[in-house]
Amino acid sequence: MSTVLTAAEVAAGGVALEPEHEALRETVRRFTAERFPESEASRLAAAPEAFDRARWQMMANELGLQGLAIPEVYGGAGYGWVEQRLVFHEFGRALVGGPYLATVGFAVPALLACGDEAAMQEYLPRIAAGKLIATVAGPESDRPDVSDVRTSARRSGDGYLLDGVKPTVLDGAEADLFLVVARAEDGVRLFAVESAAPGLTIDRLESLDLGRAFARLTLKAVPARPIGTVDSVAQGFSEAMDRFSIAIAAEQTGIIDRVLQMSVEHAKMRVQFNRPIGSFQAIKHACADMSLALESCRVLVEQAAWLADQGSPLAPASVAATRARCADETRKATYDCIHLHGGLGFTWEHPAHLYFRRAHSTAVLLGGPEVYREELARRIRL
Repeated sequence: MSTVLTAAEVAAGGVALEPEHEALRETVRRFTAERFPESEASRLAAAPEAFDRARWQMMANELGLQGLAIPEVYGGAGYGWVEQRLVFHEFGRALVGGPYLATVGFAVPALLACGDEAAMQEYLPRIAAGKLIATVAGPESDRPDVSDVRTSARRSGDGYLLDGVKPTVLDGAEADLFLVVARAEDGVRLFAVESAAPGLTIDRLESLDLGRAFARLTLKAVPARPIGTVDSVAQGFSEAMDRFSIAIAAEQTGIIDRVLQMSVEHAKMRVQFNRPIGSFQAIKHACADMSLALESCRVLVEQAAWLADQGSPLAPASVAATRARCADETRKATYDCIHLHGGLGFTWEHPAHLYFRRAHSTAVLLGGPEVYREELARRIRL
């Protein structure tokens, strides 16, 4: 496949939705409305509990969502990120919690990029079938860079033993499989660690985002299986992190979509001085800003996903720009949504704070907007 794109192709983004894309979006939207209503998000926030495994299995059996972007040879549907980002958008819009972001948005790209056929044959079909929840325990720092990995890997017979601490692992409290980045004697490598492995301690963390099960991993001589090679990790993990950034940005765009809808509905209904507050200029401007943020972020995510599917050399820069922009706009939109709702927006019962929490939590996963602006500058060689 050629990676040389015309200016027209880049401008168009190659992201016009086909009827099958519209059908996918509507199917996922109906599913989230039925299975993940906002009342469910509020209930889980008030009483945190493990993700419902039966519902996870249903997502795989009825809709095939876990395997959407997994190649058919590994039991998936064989679609790309143009399609996958539609699911993340709808999940963000419905504030879906659970390990979908970690498993599908990060672990699956990491496995596909590792170049280890045996590992892909073993793990990807189980993920596609909803039988395995996976996550990535990446660099200990808040930067998308494997050069500063402190967890160590030492040889022990035919395998490796891992020692170290991964302070914050997305959905680590629910995962069956951890893809751990650690430093071996020959360089940084990727390792597979089962959640029941001896020497592994998993401590659930309290988080700003009440719908996600972050965990701290402590590894003391934990047996691990190496995946891929040293040479495959640097490039492969960078590609996986870019897919993860697209997933986060798509989810954030879905959040903006929902808080805009929520704000407009409230502005039409709430009356002050005998007129709907939506008639006031300040409220109009706030909603207009949200609408502009939604469309600009949607275009960025669509183009980043399309460029990634094309294997374009422009994809890394596009992803960095998308990640920075979407993080900023989502935090602002959720903040404005709370203020637009007045006193109601500050109450526990109203879901606005849950979107605010999700926006701020995902904004800093593997680096915040400032980090990705630096990444953008580096990737375009400024």
